[in-house]
Amino acid sequence: MIRYALRCERDHTFESWFQTSSAYESQVKRKLVECPTCGSTKVEKAIMAPRIVSKKGREVAVEPPPAVPAPAQEVIPPGSTALMMAQERELRAKLKELRDHIVKNADDVGERFPTEARKMHYGETEHRPIYGEASLDEARELIEEGIEVAPIPVLPDDRN
Repeated sequence: MIRYALRCERDHTFESWFQTSSAYESQVKRKLVECPTCGSTKVEKAIMAPRIVSKKGREVAVEPPPAVPAPAQEVIPPGSTALMMAQERELRAKLKELRDHIVKNADDVGERFPTEARKMHYGETEHRPIYGEASLDEARELIEEGIEVAPIPVLPDDRN
């Protein structure tokens, strides 16, 4: 395995692991390597410190010359690939899109959600899209009554 320090066209730096140098070249050519910050697929190798084994058998990192500091970047966890990160970002974007659609097109009934859902289910009020809050027990009771409910996806980086 080879770890490369990479830089995108917007000067974001990140690291990624590749099976071989030719695997890196192939993935870059097919635009499978992308910046975790901006999603750019225009990526090139950045200057990195080589690892040298000393006479005592310990690895020593040779520091590269100081560079202009870049903004903090997302670090790719060991075992992850740029392709997996791209898929995760795509999934997160779709979940956020779903949540935004619900919030835009449904009424927020807050803590009254179980009551409002029951009223619609039993024909006491007109059906309309709603969302709100329910405890786990309340959600289970609604499902047991045959009332369709589903959680709205919330991601850790959501600020709402």
